[in-house]
Amino acid sequence: MMVAWVKERRRDKVIPRKSEMGDEKVKAEALELLGMFQVLPRLVVFDLDYTLWPFYCECRSKRDMPSLYHDGRGILYALKEKGIDLAIASRSPTADIAETFLDKLSIKSMFVAKEIFSSWTHKTDHFRKIQSRTGVPFNSMLFFDDENRNIQAVSKMGVTSILVNEGVHIGALRQGLTKYSENVNISEKNKQKWRTKFSQNSNSSKKNESEDK
Repeated sequence: MMVAWVKERRRDKVIPRKSEMGDEKVKAEALELLGMFQVLPRLVVFDLDYTLWPFYCECRSKRDMPSLYHDGRGILYALKEKGIDLAIASRSPTADIAETFLDKLSIKSMFVAKEIFSSWTHKTDHFRKIQSRTGVPFNSMLFFDDENRNIQAVSKMGVTSILVNEGVHIGALRQGLTKYSENVNISEKNKQKWRTKFSQNSNSSKKNESEDK
């Protein structure tokens, strides 16, 4: 006896993968968070290894298929949608593998600057190159990295820097935006104090000149 196999016809529609659905959820959460701050950085800089992805490039092969930390892609999308530029500062000795992975993840074009090279300067050289390339002042940048020595060195340049222990995530973004806002407020207060002091000194000098006459 012949058995007829009937295939179910399905409507043509694109069903999002779970990862894509997760990215959209994170993006929405990140956008909501960004909307809570009046002052935002002009440029957000990311380390790669154990910041955007959970591995060291030099321990992988170009043939491998990389993955980002869970919240990584959604955060990148949200920042771009807000008009905030993105950059990379990595001390990886295998820039070719890093570039290949960025391509495979389809995020390479999202970054306005990619400084990926080995260095003993704890990324101060990376940031000088990024600043030269983008024209963004150090105090208008936000930086995420998993090594405290890099955080300490770059912070001294005036960059708001956040240490991440398990990759970049929504909590780290909230911490970064909060600290950046605090640093901007402190800077503005210092400028106001300087203006007030300068104005007082100027008025005092003019008064003395008037009395001398």
